[in-house]
Amino acid sequence: MLFSRKKSTMIDAADALPGRETALPTAEQHFVNTRPLKGPFPEGLETAMFGMGCFWGVERMFWKLDGVWMTAVGYAAGHTPNPTYQEVCSGRTGHNEVVLVHYDPAVISYDELLKVFWEGHDPTQGMQQGNDVGTQYRSGIYTYSEAQRDAAQRTKADFAARLRKAGYGAVTSEIIDAPEFYYAEDYHQQYLAKNPAGYCGIGGTGVTCPIGTAA
Repeated sequence: MLFSRKKSTMIDAADALPGRETALPTAEQHFVNTRPLKGPFPEGLETAMFGMGCFWGVERMFWKLDGVWMTAVGYAAGHTPNPTYQEVCSGRTGHNEVVLVHYDPAVISYDELLKVFWEGHDPTQGMQQGNDVGTQYRSGIYTYSEAQRDAAQRTKADFAARLRKAGYGAVTSEIIDAPEFYYAEDYHQQYLAKNPAGYCGIGGTGVTCPIGTAA
């Protein structure tokens, strides 16, 4: 129990693991669509980043969407450079498990991605998601523009009101400017496509988010 409490408390930068200068090896291409994981990407794509709990199930939500060109899982919003999965799970890096999404805004809007975000997990749980406990499972939206930040804040307020009516507590999702993204190790990329019976560990509240039609 004491260890769980420690993992649920954000570590200070001064106490974080030192990490390393070199990026971890990862996959060369997306396991599902076979496109190069790190690009180059077509012109006109935009980027989004979300944390919703265990990144295996979260990534699958997004790679299935029309208009999403590329997804990748990784670590962000912490202190340790180029962390390993084991280091992130220790709670000593401050990182969140996140999904990076490259999408075509002519096909799918950022509001529609936010709808998947809000409905795809429980954003009221703090430093956990379901049975997964730790700072790496926190809810977060990491924005790449003022427009994304405004949309995230607007939809957070709208969805929080609906959750309160349904009996849920306060929304704990952090909304900050997108930090550096560190690609997770090869075996994590598109994990549930490689392991169809693998663990997912996320679930929504059943409350509908009234967004997703903006162009």
